[in-house]
Amino acid sequence: MRRYTLLRAIETEVQPEPGSMSTVCTDRVIGDILAGWRYDISGLAAEMRSDYEQHLVDCAYCHSRQVLHRTIDIGLMVVASVSALLFLIAFGAVRHFSPRHALMLELIALAGFLFFSVVWLIVAVATPAPVVVADVARIHARRIHDRLPHQIKDKLPEITQEFLKKSN
Repeated sequence: MRRYTLLRAIETEVQPEPGSMSTVCTDRVIGDILAGWRYDISGLAAEMRSDYEQHLVDCAYCHSRQVLHRTIDIGLMVVASVSALLFLIAFGAVRHFSPRHALMLELIALAGFLFFSVVWLIVAVATPAPVVVADVARIHARRIHDRLPHQIKDKLPEITQEFLKKSN
C-alpha cells in the first residue's frame, strides 16, 4: 500500500514554475538525457543543441548540475596542473641540491610530473572543460574589444576580428 501511495505522489507531483529554484528537473526525459551526457552538449549538432540549451535556460536544476560538472572538470585540470608543476619544482630542487639519493628522488619527481601530465591530458580530452575555458576567453576578449577606441580596432589584424565573430 505504501508503494502505491509513493508512486501516486510521484505521478501527481506539481512541477515548479520555469526559472524558479527547484530541486526537481522540469522535464525528466530531457534531464535524464543530459545527466547521461554529464550535461555536455558541446558535441551536438546545432539543430539538436537548441532544445537542450533552452532546457538548460528554463530548468534551474539542470543548469546548476551543468555548472557543477564544469566546475569539477576545471578543478581537476587545475589540481593536475599544480601537482605537475610542484613535481617539476621538486625535480629542479633535487638537481640543484644533489642529495645522496639524487637519482631516486629525480626519478620519483619525474614520475609524478609525468603522471599528473597524463591526468591533465585525460581530463582535457574526456571533458568539455577546454571548450568552456575557450568560450569564456572569447567572451571576455569580445568585451575588451568592444571597449577599444576605433583607431586601435582598425589596427587589429583580420584574424582577430574573425575569431571574435565566431562565438556570435
